[in-house]
Amino acid sequence: MRLALVGLGKIARDQHLPSIAADPRFELVAVVSRNAEMDGMAQFTDLADLLASDVVAVDAVALCTPPQPRHALAHQALAAGKHVMLEKPPGATLSEVEDLRRAAAERGLTLQATWHSRYAVGVEPARQWLAERAVKAVRINWKEDVRVWHPGQDWIWRAGGLGVFDPAINALSIATAILPRPFFLAKGVLHVPENCQSPIQAELDFHDAAGAPIRAELDFLQTGPQSWDIEVDTDDGQLKLTHGGAKLYIDGQLIQEGPDREYPGLYDAFARLIADGASEVDVSPLRHVADAFLLSERVAAPAFIE
Repeated sequence: MRLALVGLGKIARDQHLPSIAADPRFELVAVVSRNAEMDGMAQFTDLADLLASDVVAVDAVALCTPPQPRHALAHQALAAGKHVMLEKPPGATLSEVEDLRRAAAERGLTLQATWHSRYAVGVEPARQWLAERAVKAVRINWKEDVRVWHPGQDWIWRAGGLGVFDPAINALSIATAILPRPFFLAKGVLHVPENCQSPIQAELDFHDAAGAPIRAELDFLQTGPQSWDIEVDTDDGQLKLTHGGAKLYIDGQLIQEGPDREYPGLYDAFARLIADGASEVDVSPLRHVADAFLLSERVAAPAFIE
């Protein structure tokens, strides 16, 4: 599968490039970027130029740009008959992603909305364990330092950039995968810096379909150790996922851990979807983010200066 990578920022270099290189089903044949280059690779500054090229042929594109321009880029690729992988979040709005789902289906092409944290080694065993138990309460602590993970990336503070929900949507992708019942936002507070359009911190209170409380505390200003933890109290013990799902504990005992296989898992799934002529477009994590923006109280926070 001849693949083009659109966007050559931190996530592309840290995760996509090594995962593509390790999967023999894919061959990276081109890079599209306005600000970066890759030695020995066909280079374009615009996706339209690549798609019109008679020099480089591609079968699929992986879109690693910020979410705001992703809808237009994905439409270009689908119109040109290419399969499309969407980095998370899959779009700036739910309407955009639904439109892309329709366009891919009309053309018989694969569209993959990626949620890499669901491929952490502890997530599937957690889902299986919780499927046989009654959830009583859930606590989500997703706290990291934006200066470490998004240095100089101003787009994250603009409308559509999601702010603290850019990392926190990973927590929601895990929660929607492992919890046996759907859950709904009851109330929330978004802390928005005076010079930004997106929140830098948030506290959200959900409840599931049986009334179990789910508390999410999200912070993009965490210093020191980073926190990517989900605790679930059940009628038969406590489950805890730490390190973004890489470690699974049951009643304090480590049950599952392993190497980082999240992005290799994404590309394995992408290859299988293409082979099966299928798509995978779950928008449930993004829907919870949209609900948070609709329902939460917005409070002013000090200006963010990186």
